[in-house]
Amino acid sequence: MATSYTPGLKVLKKTQFKTKRILPLKGNVHVKIGQNITPDTIVASTNLPGNVQMVKLSNILNIQPKDVENALKVREGDSVQKGEMIAETEGIFGFFKSSFSSPIDGIIESVSSKTGRIIIREKPIPVEIDGYVEGVVDKVIPEEGVVVKSSAAFIQGIFGIAGEKKGVISMISSSPEEELHEDQITSEMKGKILIGGSFVSIQAYKKALQYDVAGIVVGGFNYYDLKEILGYNLGVAITGTEKLNTALIVTEGYGNIPMSHSTFSLLKDHDNKVASINGATQIRAGVIRPEIVIPLNSQMKEEKATNDSNHGISIGSVVRIIRSPYFGKIGEVVSLPPELKQMESETMVRVAEIKVNEEKFLIPRANLESVETK
Repeated sequence: MATSYTPGLKVLKKTQFKTKRILPLKGNVHVKIGQNITPDTIVASTNLPGNVQMVKLSNILNIQPKDVENALKVREGDSVQKGEMIAETEGIFGFFKSSFSSPIDGIIESVSSKTGRIIIREKPIPVEIDGYVEGVVDKVIPEEGVVVKSSAAFIQGIFGIAGEKKGVISMISSSPEEELHEDQITSEMKGKILIGGSFVSIQAYKKALQYDVAGIVVGGFNYYDLKEILGYNLGVAITGTEKLNTALIVTEGYGNIPMSHSTFSLLKDHDNKVASINGATQIRAGVIRPEIVIPLNSQMKEEKATNDSNHGISIGSVVRIIRSPYFGKIGEVVSLPPELKQMESETMVRVAEIKVNEEKFLIPRANLESVETK
C-alpha cells in the first residue's frame, strides 16, 4: 500500500522541552547555568534606544546656526525634562528674547553649529525577558539570553493568536465534543487557561477578553470571526504579536471540530496545574506552531508523541489540510497517485486525493498533516 511522509502535531505526555529566551539587543543575563527558574524569573534585560526628535533650533530662535551653542542652556549628554527651557537668545538690551522648551523627557544627543539642529533622544525603553516556563537554565548565551530546559507535557495546536501567557489550566468542557459557551465564563476565571471541547464562539471569546482570561484552548473556531477580533484579514501573516489579553489556541481547525481525544485527555490529566502557552503561528516556511507547555514535577524520560512527526500517511488515514483555500479542513486519504500533478501555480507536485464531507480534492502532500483519531 502506498504511504507518504507528512508532518503531524505533537502531543507529548513527557518530553524535555527547551526554549531560547533571547534579547532583541545585547544586554545583561541575570541567571547561571543550572539555576532553577520560574515562568516569571527575569533571565535577561536590556534597554532599547529611545526615539529621537530633530529640532531646527536656529529657525525657531531666528538665529544663525553658529549661534545655537551659545543660546543653549544645556550641553550634549545632559538630561532634560518636558517643558524645561533649554535655549534662549540674548535679545535686544535684554528684551525681545526668544526661548525654546524641550518637547519631551530625554537626553541632548547632539548639537550642530553647521545645521543649527539639535537632536533630543527619548529615554531608553527597558526590556526584560522572563523564563516563560518553570525549569532549569541549560545554556547561557553571554549578553544575549539563555536556553531554558524543562521536563514537561507538550501540546501543539494548528493555529493561534496572541503571544505568551501563563496560568492555571481549568477544564470547562466535559468532553472533546462539547462547546465552550459564553455563560460558562465568569470573572473568577481571570488569569486562567480555559479548556473547551469542539468550539468557542466569538461572543465567548470576547467575554474571556473582558474578564482577562489568560487563554482558551479549543478544537475549532470560526475563521471569519478573526477579522472582527483583529480588525484586519489575517491572510498568511505570522501571529503572536497581537495586543490581546487572551491567547486563543485552536487544536484541530476552523469550524466546529471535536478536540482530539489524546489532546483533551492530556489536558484533563493536568487540570488545575500551571501551564505556559503561546499563540504564535506561522504556516509558511519555517513553521511555528502554537503551544501549551505544562512543566512536570520530576524529571521524566522523553516519550514518543501520540502524533509522531515522522510517521507516514496511507490510504484511509485521516489528515488535516494546512494551506488555503481549505485550511483547517479534515478529511480521509482516498488515494496517493504516484505521478506528479500540475497545480494552478503550474508547479508539479505529488498529491493526495482527500475526501472531505463526500467531496474529493487533490491536495499537495506537503500541505497535509496527520491527525490522531481515537
